[in-house]
Amino acid sequence: MNKPLKLIKIGNSTGVILPQDLLAHLNLSQGDEVSVIKQADGIALKSVDPEFDKQMEKARGIMSQYSNALRELAK
Repeated sequence: MNKPLKLIKIGNSTGVILPQDLLAHLNLSQGDEVSVIKQADGIALKSVDPEFDKQMEKARGIMSQYSNALRELAK
């Protein structure tokens, strides 16, 4: 899916309007939160998953706590 999107001024910010068919494809609706993921070939939009975010926060804490052990295991 390759659709040109127009950037518009929203107050002091800039926004983009997503067409209805793109929202349907992403399984999003007005008011939903999205994550912008930087990739080698551009960006990707992904719907926010609170459960995944909670799990990642916990994993980052564990990785921080055991950073020395993980560094040794990575060798």
